[in-house]
Amino acid sequence: MIITDTHTHLYSEAFNEDRTEMIQRAIDANVKRFFIPAIDSSYTTAMLQLEKDFPEHVFLMMGLHPTSVKASYKEELAHVEALLDERTFCAVGEIGIDLYWDTATLDIQIEAFKFQINLAKKYQLPIVIHCRDAFDEIFEVLEAEKSDDLFGIFHCFTGNLEQAKKAISYNMKLGIGGVVTFKNGKIDQFINQIDLKHLVLETDAPYLAPKPFRGKRNESAYINKVLEKLAELYQISEAEIARITTENSKAIFGI
Repeated sequence: MIITDTHTHLYSEAFNEDRTEMIQRAIDANVKRFFIPAIDSSYTTAMLQLEKDFPEHVFLMMGLHPTSVKASYKEELAHVEALLDERTFCAVGEIGIDLYWDTATLDIQIEAFKFQINLAKKYQLPIVIHCRDAFDEIFEVLEAEKSDDLFGIFHCFTGNLEQAKKAISYNMKLGIGGVVTFKNGKIDQFINQIDLKHLVLETDAPYLAPKPFRGKRNESAYINKVLEKLAELYQISEAEIARITTENSKAIFGI
């Protein structure tokens, strides 16, 4: 069984004390594929080192996270564009809109989101979307930018059934992580109405640890708890969930 974690911040400072051991724990737990989203230029060196240390398992994205869209965002976007031009990445991400932390930057967040969508089209790459308190704004951008060459993953999907169907209509897979195990997460109430062909697994480690680790540091090995929950909800084996979601990840990332 091969499990794919489509979204994990393995370079995070939260893993500075035991990064290699933590990654090995995940590999030992059948998590063989780690897709690494970017945040901003301050993490680029650490991301490249991860790829060098685990070349068979680690695949890098490049992008500017919406919470890093600040005064220097144009320089950050230039960094993203330069790296995409210089070497191969598996996706443009994570990109999008976050209105939980800062609503004052909405205009430049939208500008950065659209700019990076167009980079993804230019380099024929998927996008990985970060959406927090911003479904309407994200959908408005996707509607304006929609085309056959725009596709990707709606990372950490936490919306309702209608929003799930809308995201899928824009050629997006839904990234399902620890939230599906939460009592108040709500997506467990409808997710089995969505065909598994539209789902991928993720942890968003070190954030959003699933039950029974909720509130603690998340790590990629804990994706098995997400797998268990989906197997229960869909009434099929964990191995089958792992197989389908890994195939879905290959369809998106081409790896």
